[in-house]
Amino acid sequence: MIVISDSTPIISLIKIECLDVLEKLYKNIIIPKAVYNELIINVDYQDEIDIIKGCTFLEIKNVEENLSVLLLQRQLKLDFGESEAIVLANNINADLIIIDEQKARRIAKDIGLKVTGTLGILVEAKQQGLIEELKPLLDKLIDNNIRISKKLYIEILNIVGE
Repeated sequence: MIVISDSTPIISLIKIECLDVLEKLYKNIIIPKAVYNELIINVDYQDEIDIIKGCTFLEIKNVEENLSVLLLQRQLKLDFGESEAIVLANNINADLIIIDEQKARRIAKDIGLKVTGTLGILVEAKQQGLIEELKPLLDKLIDNNIRISKKLYIEILNIVGE
């Protein structure tokens, strides 16, 4: 299975100590160079940099189609990492793209990509028995300033029977 990820889901999973779930679910995650740079250069992620650099299941790929990336950035106002992730996922016929930002998710779906996000990963992990309880992880995401609407919070817990 070919899986591409943007930076936000990776950071979110690190913050709740669940990054290993990605490897357990998908074995290998491909990230474009822009996403890798966002992860290791951003001063906001200082605590996460060593974890990211030590991830053997993250594979970094360059995106060659610069015009498409530029168009997504300038015309659709996506950030560089999201733009590269979408272009790379499309170019290599990825089975799944992991991206959290609503606008980027909508664009990815519009071009025919299968999309999930941090919460979808956690639901799948719970359904496969990789995590015991989802509620404490959702609460930890919220404690780490990850926005989850009350409606979505309840909906997700209902999906997994909590």
